[in-house]
This record gives sequence, structure tokens and C-alpha cells, in this order.
Amino acid sequence: MKKKDIIEGIVKRVEFPNKGIVETEEGKVIVKGVLPDQKVSVQIQKVRKDRAEGRLVEVLEEPSDSIESPCIHFGKCGGCSYLTMPYVKELGLKEQQVRALLKPAMDRQTERFTWEGIKTSPVKFAYRNKMEFSFGDEVMGGPLCLGMHKKGSFYDIVTVSGCRIVDDDYRAILSATLDYFSPMYASGEISFYHRMKQTGYLRHLLVRKAVRTGDILVDIITTTQEEHDLTGFKDALLGLSLSGRITGILHTKNDSLADAVIDEGTEILYGQDFFYEHLLGLKFRITPFSFFQTNSLSAEVLYQTVRSYIKSLYDQKKISKDGIIYDLYSGTGTIAQLLAPVANKVIGVEIVEEAVEAAKENAKLNNLDNCEFIAGDVLKVLDEIEDKPDMIILDPPRDGINPKALQKIIGYGVKYMIYVSCKPTSLARDLEVLQENGYVMTRAVAVDQFPWTSHVETVVLLTKTTDKEV
Repeated sequence: MKKKDIIEGIVKRVEFPNKGIVETEEGKVIVKGVLPDQKVSVQIQKVRKDRAEGRLVEVLEEPSDSIESPCIHFGKCGGCSYLTMPYVKELGLKEQQVRALLKPAMDRQTERFTWEGIKTSPVKFAYRNKMEFSFGDEVMGGPLCLGMHKKGSFYDIVTVSGCRIVDDDYRAILSATLDYFSPMYASGEISFYHRMKQTGYLRHLLVRKAVRTGDILVDIITTTQEEHDLTGFKDALLGLSLSGRITGILHTKNDSLADAVIDEGTEILYGQDFFYEHLLGLKFRITPFSFFQTNSLSAEVLYQTVRSYIKSLYDQKKISKDGIIYDLYSGTGTIAQLLAPVANKVIGVEIVEEAVEAAKENAKLNNLDNCEFIAGDVLKVLDEIEDKPDMIILDPPRDGINPKALQKIIGYGVKYMIYVSCKPTSLARDLEVLQENGYVMTRAVAVDQFPWTSHVETVVLLTKTTDKEV
């Protein structure tokens, strides 16, 4: 194989998160954005000793079991990957990917380990309770678009008015927003923010909806480079016929260079800047920027799994209910509050101050007086906490745990830890360190939080077997 050659082959497997292994007559090629069993043509971009890397040119033949995409935007929008794959096959792929990443950890230990497969999301469509849509254009100089990034592009936007991972209310709000601003954009009265030029006004539309209450928050995010009266926009949204109820319409200002929704000041245009959601019998106050699992019903599956692991330890009398639990990387304190009834005290640590304030507020809402939440970096905060843990829950961000923080966590020597991971590659890396320090995997399961995408959660129960290296 040589650079720029175009060759054909079959996708034999897809490694996490989207790395396809294509077998050709010339050898193996790694290609992103493909599905198992597709026949594809690939242009070679790099040639290594044992493999080549390429980009997808064309899908020549779909698998025999492929289905028609239920979303009209599939292939253009970069959001979903698996919409033409039967859901049961998607679950099998994700389970296979997680098991492959955990296999080195399995091989490193002789102690008994139970793999519990993958748990399905209770809902396959309209499952997201939060969406951040971007303003832009699909082609340079084209009409105003509002939606997701085009597949393979950092700049082009596809209007996703038919998106299937949100419900009808999201689609109605998106369409009404686009209908309101499009004439103003066409006449030059208003602009969208160009990432390269770093100029423009309209940036994002953030929509959140509570699954259980139906309450909706809408937040339009702009720069301060222009000034516009948004009363007409507010009135257009309030005139919509929705299944849910808009409880707040907000305007957030964001002049940062990052392509992310960052709160640099928020004004309430209508109503309030929060709503309430219910999860496993508890009540949570949600603001536009609160961290909350984006699939509420599958989050219940995830948290019930964590709780069941702990209950099993109680039932076997391996831990007692008068202990102290650390919930590290605690977000808005969801796990901490779910565990409060089975602990003497739960201490949550989270670096995002707004999330910590929300956690404290939520604990009050749920009449929990044995939860303490601390704002700060886990690496530093652990030195300041006097109460020592009897058990530790880890739910770190995608990049996993800071190596120095992990050593401090290991230093407590607790008998049991539960690691909740949203990125199995980071989990696999951290498991190696934990095993070197006497911990072994006892139970593990994957949880599908995000159907039709490449993302998957994993829960692992870890048991300390020795103070010496395994």
C-alpha cells in the first residue's frame, strides 16, 4: 500500500470509540466512521510497518442486516453513528468493545471476576434531556442553520429539525428559533458567530427538558458584539404548542474563544432559570449549566447498578451502614444522595463550584443531612478532609483520574471501590494502576446511556486483596 492509494475491503470490527479495522487484499487499514461488515473504499493516508491508516471514501455495500435510518439527517449530521445498525447489534458491539479494553485487566488477575454484560437504555429515541444546538451555515454564504456539526467538519452546521434522539418539543423550539432569526440574518440585521473570524452574535441554543415533570428551559447564547431586543424571540417561543411547559427563557452572554457554552452572565427573559427533575424517588434542581446525566431513564439504570453493588456488599455483611463513603467527582451529587440512606455520612468532591452549590441545594430538597459537598480539585481536597472513607465511589470525567490523585485515593486502603466510567479507555488505564496496588475487579457491567452513538458507560466493583503489588 502507498499513500493516496484507494483500496476496497470489509470492516471486520470496530474498536472503541469509532476505529474500524478494514481487511483488504493489501493488508489491514484503520478507518474512522465505519460500521462492522460494511464493504468500503478507503484512501490511504499513512503507511506503518504493521498497518495503514486511511479515510473513508465510500460505503460500497451495507451489511445484510442493516436497517433504514429512522433519522433524515443520518450521514450528514455528526451526532449519531449507529442508526442503520439493529439496536441488538449495537449493544453487542459496545459490550465487545468494553470487554476487549478490559481483557488486559482480566488477564492480570487470578481472582474470580464476573462480567455482567450490557444493560440497555429503557428508551431508544427521544432520550436526551439536554441539547446544545449551534448556529452557523452548512455551506459558506448559505442560509442560517441551527443544529449539529456536519459529519467530519468543525465549522459547517446541519439543521437537525428531524433529530430523533430528542422529542417533538426540542424540534419545535429549534424550528421556531430558526424561523425567527433567519429573516433577520438574510437581511444582514443579525449575524452568527464565526469560529475562525471570531466575529458574530448568535452562538448556541441550549434546551433542557425534565422527563418526569415536562418542564423546559431554553437558553440562547450570544456574544456581546451586537445588541438585539430578544422580546420577539421570547414571544415566539411562548406561542408554541408544546407537550411540556416552558418554565424559563434565558439569554447567556459568551465571548470566549472556545466552541462551548460558557456562562459569562445570564439574563432571565421569562420565568425562572431552573426546573425540577425526579430520579429514583429523589428531587433535583436543574439549572442551564448543571451537570446531570443526559439520559434520565438510563441514568436510573446506571445508579441502580451502583446501589445494587453496595447492597450486595451489605447483604453479605462485608460493609456496614455506619461507614463513611467518598463520592469523588460527584457532579450535582446524584450518587451521593442515592447512597445517603445506606451510610453514616457521604462526602462529595467536585471541582465545578456551581455543581457543588446545586448538590447542596438538592440535598436540602431531599431532606438529607448526612451529605457534605466540597468544591475543589480532588487532588488537593483529599488532603483537607479529616474524615477517612470506608468506601470510595469514583465517577471521573472522560479523561479519567489524575495519576497523583489516584495514588492518594489508593492510599486510603479502603476494601471496596466502585468506578463509574464514561470512557472505557481511561478506565482501562486506571485499572492497571489500581491492580498494581492490590485491587482486583470483582464485578463489572456496561450500561448503554446513549443509543445510536459510540459512547458507553461502565461500572466496576473493585476489591482490595493485598497491600502488596499484584
